[in-house]
Amino acid sequence: MEVGAYFKLSNFSLLAPRFLPSPNNQFSTNLFQSPRISLCKATVKQSLTNMEQTMKITNHEDNLDIELSSLISLCPLDGRYWNKAKELYPFMSEYGLIRFRVLVEVKWLLKLSKIPEITEVPQFSVEARSFLQGLIDGFSINDAEEVKKIERVTNHDVKAVEYFLKQRCQSHPEISKVLEFFHFACTSEDINNLAHALMLKGAMDTVVLPIMDKLITALCDLATENASVAMLSRTHGQTASPTTLGKEMAIFAYRLSRERHDISNIQLLGKFAGAVGNYNAHMVAYPNIDWPQIAEEFVTSLGIHFNPYVTQIESHDYMAKLFRSIIQFNNILIDFDRDVWGYISLNYFKQITKAGEIGSSTMPHKVNPIDFENSEGNLRVANGGLNQLSDSLTISRWQRDLTDSTVLRNMGVELGHSIVAYKSALQGIAKLQVNEACITTDLDKSWEVLAEPIQTVMRRYGVPEPYEKLKELTRGRAVTEASIKEFIGGLEIPEEAKTTLMNLSPRTYVGAAVELANDIKAAINLVVASSG
Repeated sequence: MEVGAYFKLSNFSLLAPRFLPSPNNQFSTNLFQSPRISLCKATVKQSLTNMEQTMKITNHEDNLDIELSSLISLCPLDGRYWNKAKELYPFMSEYGLIRFRVLVEVKWLLKLSKIPEITEVPQFSVEARSFLQGLIDGFSINDAEEVKKIERVTNHDVKAVEYFLKQRCQSHPEISKVLEFFHFACTSEDINNLAHALMLKGAMDTVVLPIMDKLITALCDLATENASVAMLSRTHGQTASPTTLGKEMAIFAYRLSRERHDISNIQLLGKFAGAVGNYNAHMVAYPNIDWPQIAEEFVTSLGIHFNPYVTQIESHDYMAKLFRSIIQFNNILIDFDRDVWGYISLNYFKQITKAGEIGSSTMPHKVNPIDFENSEGNLRVANGGLNQLSDSLTISRWQRDLTDSTVLRNMGVELGHSIVAYKSALQGIAKLQVNEACITTDLDKSWEVLAEPIQTVMRRYGVPEPYEKLKELTRGRAVTEASIKEFIGGLEIPEEAKTTLMNLSPRTYVGAAVELANDIKAAINLVVASSG
């Protein structure tokens, strides 16, 4: 049985021939035939001013077909994790790259028509401008496939976009007269660097930052809801001064919020200065135009900050900064994942289960913390790739080499694994159920933690060798409420201080933890305000 299919999903085509058995139970070796079945078709209508999207997916065959296709995907983001990563595809896929290239080329032609000195491109009529805008707003998967067909002839992806636009506009009475001003004075990287910046802008604003915000909100809620739930700390893995569960969650909410707002304030940069960054061709063709000013106006009109000093490429320093900041956000989340994993192992958290779910294939009693493990694993994969991007993108031989071109195609992979991780962590948080009984039992068995406040009060009132006396009382011995209170009773300190110590218990010795947890949302609001 000879089967080949395109797996069409969310505005981008992934060649995914299905491995189905032939009549003699041998897998088909004729894997890359022309498509016969369109499994899933999606259209994305994109407002390019606010990056909003609506996705409409229509299944043409049953779920089994989709499952079979995902089984042979080389990348788990296109297979197992498709449902978690699919929001990125309108931006970070090959389709997204082509669509933004079209946007830049069309906007540049419109910009040229507004420069009085370029008399060869007069102001377009309202109808012509609407026609050009329609090429952007209506850009479809079929359009992207047409560009790819042209590329198979040109063997140049950006030139294919230029030819596509000329073909679309050749019958228009106004635009057909200025077709050669598509890509005027541009090098491919003028188009590409802005397309990449717009891809990142769309992905960050529409997908990544909103999910980061959901994580921070979930942790804030976990913090305030459990602000008063006292629990043992564990420094070096051993019993330590009590805290509250809420305050420990607040720490992660605050750390993540700081990174999130640092990320949102990173300026995405763009260039439009020609083959080596000097506007050489521009100035020969139109020497009386202030081309650096025109370039700045054009780049900033797209919502991108302007980089005036470049070679053929924009130097990608902002990308390195962005990716390293995402790495830091991810590292903080790994720290959270591991801490919660540990609290689950201590039985401080139970996990809400669903009927029919299996925790372990052999041990029926187990409910594994798989969401936090999945989150950690995907974060580590993402960070490895983001680190490679950060290290390699800022290096380019002389005025240009193509190393960055292939590397940049992996941006979506690393963001995709980050998104999978964020959603897994959110899924895990939603399953958490605080086991206060277990937490309290541990506290009630740990009266030795009061050695810290007792010896500190002894220091205040001049009792000699307070640390050593508490060390003798607590280290290597069973410490109980009775033994602690007997020790306090024998201290030569003011009665008021003695009463304060007598009233302490592991449950109440939490310092300002409750207030810190309850104040977390206000603290994060200050971070937001200070970041502008």
